[in-house]
Amino acid sequence: MFEIIRAHQLNIMLFLCGSCGVLVFLLIATRFLDKRRKFILIHLELIALALIFFDRLAYIYAGDVSRTGFYMVRISNFLVYFLTSGLICIFNLYLTDWIGRESSRDSLPKRLKAAGILSALGMVMAVLSAFTGFYYYFDETNRYHRGSGFLIAYIIPVICPIIQFTVVRQYRRIFGKLIYTSLVLYIFVPIACGIIQIFTYGISITNMAMVLVTIGMYLFTYLDINNTVEHAHEIEIQNMQGEKKRMQRLFDQTATAFVSAVEKRDDFSRGKAVKVADISKKIAKLSGKDDDYCEQIYYAALLHDVGMIGIPDSVIENGANPTKQDRELLKQKPVIGKEILSNITEYPYLSQAAYYSNEKYNGTGYPEGLKGDDIPEMARMIAVADAYVTMTTKQRDSDAQPFYIAREEFIKGSGEEYDPDLSKIMVKIIDSDSTGETKEDEKEEVKDFSCSKYRENISSGIAVENCIKRIGFECIPEDPVDGFSEPAIVLFDSSDKRVHSDEKTIEEYLYIEYAEIWFDDHMVITEAKKAEVTGLSHFDKDGDETGGNENTYEITASRDEDHIKLEMKGPECGKEIIIALPDRTRWSYIGLTGEHCRIKNVTIERVEGTVDIPRIAKGISYIDHMESDIPNVQVDGTRTASTEGIVLKDRLKIIFHTMSLPSANLVWHCPYIVLYYSDDGSVYGDGYREYSLIKINGEIDDSNEFADNSAKVKRKDEFPGWDTWKESNREGMECEISVIKKDNRIVIKTENLGINIESTTVVKDGKDTIYAAITGDQVALTDIRIG
Repeated sequence: MFEIIRAHQLNIMLFLCGSCGVLVFLLIATRFLDKRRKFILIHLELIALALIFFDRLAYIYAGDVSRTGFYMVRISNFLVYFLTSGLICIFNLYLTDWIGRESSRDSLPKRLKAAGILSALGMVMAVLSAFTGFYYYFDETNRYHRGSGFLIAYIIPVICPIIQFTVVRQYRRIFGKLIYTSLVLYIFVPIACGIIQIFTYGISITNMAMVLVTIGMYLFTYLDINNTVEHAHEIEIQNMQGEKKRMQRLFDQTATAFVSAVEKRDDFSRGKAVKVADISKKIAKLSGKDDDYCEQIYYAALLHDVGMIGIPDSVIENGANPTKQDRELLKQKPVIGKEILSNITEYPYLSQAAYYSNEKYNGTGYPEGLKGDDIPEMARMIAVADAYVTMTTKQRDSDAQPFYIAREEFIKGSGEEYDPDLSKIMVKIIDSDSTGETKEDEKEEVKDFSCSKYRENISSGIAVENCIKRIGFECIPEDPVDGFSEPAIVLFDSSDKRVHSDEKTIEEYLYIEYAEIWFDDHMVITEAKKAEVTGLSHFDKDGDETGGNENTYEITASRDEDHIKLEMKGPECGKEIIIALPDRTRWSYIGLTGEHCRIKNVTIERVEGTVDIPRIAKGISYIDHMESDIPNVQVDGTRTASTEGIVLKDRLKIIFHTMSLPSANLVWHCPYIVLYYSDDGSVYGDGYREYSLIKINGEIDDSNEFADNSAKVKRKDEFPGWDTWKESNREGMECEISVIKKDNRIVIKTENLGINIESTTVVKDGKDTIYAAITGDQVALTDIRIG
């Protein structure tokens, strides 16, 4: 390695000279350093440049006996020794500047002063040596030789840096990592090279090392400043973000406070704005909008009803029975809202959303009667969210509607009142929320309550499912009349899992009551088909075989299709009952109630075991008809059954008769077409993969990882309206489905009562065999023909 350096030493020195020169110009042009530090670094680079330049000249003129060579050799060697100590002196100034500016000390360390004096002494010694030959001398051929005091020349370049390092070490906390690294390199690399040079005569590795670390000093300083600037920039960005968040919080608090003030005028509207804002944001997110847009629509929805502040109290109070004049005044709400929010000029979308959120997709809205995409997108989203919250929140003139009513309204209103794409997204949100509510058994909870009169209070429904469920509770007597205090249960079904007694809510929540059952031998059967007590036991309170604690009651419930089994046990009586429901389509719930008692500490748990209930009544079949190519199917609930799988060919027609079951009352209680694959060809069989689900009412489930789906759904002029649609399904009708398969592309066409559907599915998983099946919700599928 030393031979390589020796061979290319002059070229290396020339490169180092050029590097130092470039850095000098860069330092002169730079603006990120203060003047004093820049001045020191410029002189550091100039001295390094001069040092390596004259060291190179010393080698070039060595052995040159001309007059020029005579002087150049002597001047060059003198300056090499002189500038070596000069570099140490300038470096000392650099440290002095750093520590003086960055530390809190009033006085500088004495060691730095000592290092400065020693470096000055080194320069004086270089001058004396030039005249005495103490460090070096020249022979008659004008060649350099080490003098008797040669080693002394290395003492100051070694001692001074060590002293400086002790100072750097002491004040290391004031230096950045990069600066500290550059200082350590600047001190110890030349020392190490100086020691090596004692044994390698003829190579100036010490001087080259000193120049190299001087160049490194600039580079590390630049990188440190760059990091400092980046850090400062990050802090500035964080401060800006913090300020933005503070402003966002302030705006949020101000907007929320303003909305709360508006909503206080009507108890039934409290909290509505926040719900509309949350759902609007969710719709925007599912529409693929970015975070900024989602934040904008949140506040636009939050403030979209602020125009209510200008509506007279009398109009608000007449909300249940508005007069013609009231309706005209209510139509001024978006106009007033626009006037208020237009003052927020930074966010023009606020006033725009408030002004247009009462428009309808078919052009029948107000204030301008805009139609379709002419209505701003943000207003269309808010209109959908507002409609959902209005339907599912208790109003002055109506109770909150169950989720399925809202769902049906969006299906009916798609393309009419509401944007069809946004209606579809809203239906997905409803499906997601309702699925989470109905399938999480952990949410079944009954709070303590009292009943003075019989059925004065009834608990929320506890689902009776295809499993064994044990319900325990305590019943404490409260002011019994003639000593009578007793709990009871109500077996029922309703969409909100509540017992209802007035005609309006019975119709709204599809309420049906199967039976009332006490914990003795009393039972009243209402809509249940049949009930049998299969076991009845009376307990002697004074005997050994008791029913347990005198206030403890227990129910064990299970269901198998349309049969329910109840085991009821109280302090004095226990019994087993089998109840046959009207059909398999309805849910069943247990509501706890009583008379002159308090029910408390209700527990609900699943018990391991199998459900096997003896049949006491024959189930009603709506498919007891002649069969065609494949067996008839009765679908009692959402996709609870389906036809056999039909292998798709190039062209295929499926024709069948459909009839909604008597319990069906919603637009999606109709047949569905499902495209899928499974190992045995059955729906939900091994290896099941579903590609598409098409409901003949026009709903298409196109969210699929195994296929790409697209669909065109159109209600033609002959569409009779949804009420007639449901009635026609109840009466029964013929359906025809056309299937065209080409490679992995499947096109399905069908038209039923004016609803025209064309769905295209492109299968992505490479399966060659694709199946179709007919399923649905609360329908009987008969006379199924394949052609």
